[in-house]
Amino acid sequence: MSTTVKHNYRGMYHFSPNEKWMNDPNGMVYFKGEYHLFFQHHPNGMTWGPMHWGHAVSKDLVVWEELDIALAPDENGMIYSGSAVVDWRNTTGFFGDEPGLVAIFTHHLPQEGDLYLQTQSLAYSKDNGRTWTKFEGNPVLKHESYIDFRDPKVFWHEDTNRWVMVIACGQSVCIYHSPDLKSWTLGSEFGAGIGFHGGVWECPDLFALNLDGDSSKQKWVMLVSIGDDPAYKEGSRIQYFTGNFDGITFTPDESSHTVRWLDYGRDNYAGVTWSDVPAEDGRRLYIGWMSNWKYANLTPTEGFRGAMTVPRELQLRSGADGCATLVQKPVRELEYARVQAVELTNVSWQEAEEALASLRLESYELKVVASSGLSYAFKVKKGDQGETVVGVDAARGEVYVDRTKSGLYEFHEQFRGVHAAKLQSPGATIDLQIYVDRSSVEVFANGGQAVITDLIYPEGDALGISLMVEDDRLLLASLSVYEMVPSAKSSN
Repeated sequence: MSTTVKHNYRGMYHFSPNEKWMNDPNGMVYFKGEYHLFFQHHPNGMTWGPMHWGHAVSKDLVVWEELDIALAPDENGMIYSGSAVVDWRNTTGFFGDEPGLVAIFTHHLPQEGDLYLQTQSLAYSKDNGRTWTKFEGNPVLKHESYIDFRDPKVFWHEDTNRWVMVIACGQSVCIYHSPDLKSWTLGSEFGAGIGFHGGVWECPDLFALNLDGDSSKQKWVMLVSIGDDPAYKEGSRIQYFTGNFDGITFTPDESSHTVRWLDYGRDNYAGVTWSDVPAEDGRRLYIGWMSNWKYANLTPTEGFRGAMTVPRELQLRSGADGCATLVQKPVRELEYARVQAVELTNVSWQEAEEALASLRLESYELKVVASSGLSYAFKVKKGDQGETVVGVDAARGEVYVDRTKSGLYEFHEQFRGVHAAKLQSPGATIDLQIYVDRSSVEVFANGGQAVITDLIYPEGDALGISLMVEDDRLLLASLSVYEMVPSAKSSN
């Protein structure tokens, strides 16, 4: 007799709203010991609708507390995506001696027919983001010709002593500057003749990173999300460019003339980085919406819909071809949620498989370092009704996720598939860091050079893990499995 297992698809260590719909992360800022995460939220529906800014805070990027809605629609329209900053110098005049938070967001106002007006507005908070006051002079920025004019990402540019905004303008990114966040001047526009244009450009970000950790080799990175177009099977995704920025113009380097993707899965979109992370921390921290506009409104969750990726640190590394490659590493704070289940070194694949066979886990992290040149794969979320396969294809030089048998897929014809990413110069060994949660798999290979983020919706008893190989000579330098229990996080 078969037993029906009812699955809870809410991630154990991925943020999702307490209820109803969520999409893009917004307004990420660090202030007074808290990481703020705002998000596109429809508090009254399970699909996209009238957008609000939901709000959550965390002290460690692992355990999140959802707060009251921060911003709600008004006479200027719905509250679309945007960013938040700490106004340390009180350039806005909103604050006195103490700094405060300023949100810069898109107002979306429907017009007759299918038309709409998108303008940029401000709100500010004097109580650590708990309550918000919209600026009486809203909107502060309009565009005379672009209909799609949204998702402002703002930062303070020290060299020019003013604010800079990057904002999506149809098929380009406009770059503005301002002394006070209220009056804006167009400096330049980026995007013509470069990058992927098979979809509307959205949610840009612009920031500096040190190449290989060397401050004398600093480069600027621009992220640009690409909206879903039926002509492309990948759906919505994120591309990136590297180059230089002088406070007015972003100049791409030669490697940016080849389209480069941040993630080779299907479910990392609209991602941007945190503002005002302390200099002594020094990291560029990122999070994305873990879904895809091809099927985001259809995923089979109950009570809520939408989740974020694990937070990640972005770094620039020199590739084998000499080009700067953007790499992603799960934030170190996730390590404090680990409860060790397996720890092996220098073992055969048979010994590793024997250790894995005894595990029954729902949410976990799997780390492995294995010899290169040989193909192998882990079956995760393995059960009586399916499995998800995460593997290395040595012949192709790729890491891949196969979700063709991962569970529920009927909600969209293009959900099933195999998604692969090229491995750059793997060397003698290849390392994989695999995060598995109730409805997601995130794979970081080769030190975060190749990344795949995929949603999955397992059915039945899907708690098993196993290893399969094509060659018995495969040796594992190390294999670690940790159950992920956020409540186990140290308070330090």
